[in-house]
Amino acid sequence: MPGRLAVRTGCDVVPAVEDGTVPLQNRVLPTGEIIADPARGLMMGNRGCLHRQGRELGVSRWRSKAWICCVLDWKDVRRDPMPPGRWTALFFLDEATALAAGHRPCGYCRRSDFLGFAAAWQAAQRLARKPRAGEMDAVLHGERVGRTRRQITRIMDAGQLPDGVMVRAGGDVGLLIGGRLRVWSLTGYGAAAGVSGPVEVLTPPAIIAAIAAGYRPMVHPTASPGSPTAGGMPPQVHAAGLGRCSSGAQPQAPG
Repeated sequence: MPGRLAVRTGCDVVPAVEDGTVPLQNRVLPTGEIIADPARGLMMGNRGCLHRQGRELGVSRWRSKAWICCVLDWKDVRRDPMPPGRWTALFFLDEATALAAGHRPCGYCRRSDFLGFAAAWQAAQRLARKPRAGEMDAVLHGERVGRTRRQITRIMDAGQLPDGVMVRAGGDVGLLIGGRLRVWSLTGYGAAAGVSGPVEVLTPPAIIAAIAAGYRPMVHPTASPGSPTAGGMPPQVHAAGLGRCSSGAQPQAPG
């Protein structure tokens, strides 16, 4: 059984405070676990309604196989992140984190990214047509969690993995980028370190294949191997600015 992610902090990102009290339990780790922490991150999503009336999570960690990853701000609409009986807004450091946890791009608020992801999936799986959202969700659900309802991981060689994949090596969870490992934290990535040989892979195989086939996940700016003038991001990924981290951004229904 994989160990729990040791949560680290340190890099700067815009924090968010909810209700002026304590953070809600809606921050997703690359392992798929959901914790409470004030650091918002750059993306949001949902898995259905996971919270109770007291704005605390119940036992279930999903109510739908449609685990989606959305933009933080959608047409400047601001809503409650935990509306009663509707959905539970979840937050991710970046898209690479969401993909590692088993989420895919939303087909509504991220239509272009969704279509690009589906096209890469089609190419990787050599399908005659682009897969539908539900078809991808069914595959991903079988790859991300097992009968114990814990994340399924796999051992693979680091040298055979594309940039944008999340792995555990030497006890640390980190992002593979530029042939190096950058340790993940709730607020950004640490310094690059060498990595080789067998590693425990968190990102589901179908998503790894889509990345290898050309999908470019968005990663937090702290993952950059250097300034833009020094080369910037590898072509397999792209960075996003910090932007506005709104605690009341509109979460999208599964799509």
